[in-house]
Amino acid sequence: MNWHQKHRIERTFGDRFADMVASFVGSWSFAIIHIVWFVGWIALDIEAFPYSFLTMIVSLEAIFLTTFVMMSQNRQAERDRAQAEADYETNVQAKEEIEDLQRRLARIEDEKLEKILKILEERP
Repeated sequence: MNWHQKHRIERTFGDRFADMVASFVGSWSFAIIHIVWFVGWIALDIEAFPYSFLTMIVSLEAIFLTTFVMMSQNRQAERDRAQAEADYETNVQAKEEIEDLQRRLARIEDEKLEKILKILEERP
């Protein structure tokens, strides 16, 4: 299991809900629903002009949506930190393996040179 799968499995119900809300809020469906809602509210003359009740509803919606979006963004930041940590560990391991390979290649080159010198010394 990779870090991404582990991170998805470890999400709580609240995390999944916040992600679903944030995903929906950032969609065209959300924008279209609101456009229809506002146009309908005004066209059907549900309340008089300053639209106090509509303003209150939209304000409450904004408070909750902002909270859910922030929760989702915080979780995304945690996931990004986990990915960065996994990437760092991979880079450190790769660096160690490369350095080991360089040492082995240097040793092989030294052994080859020693053999060549030995062969040259043995020749009359």
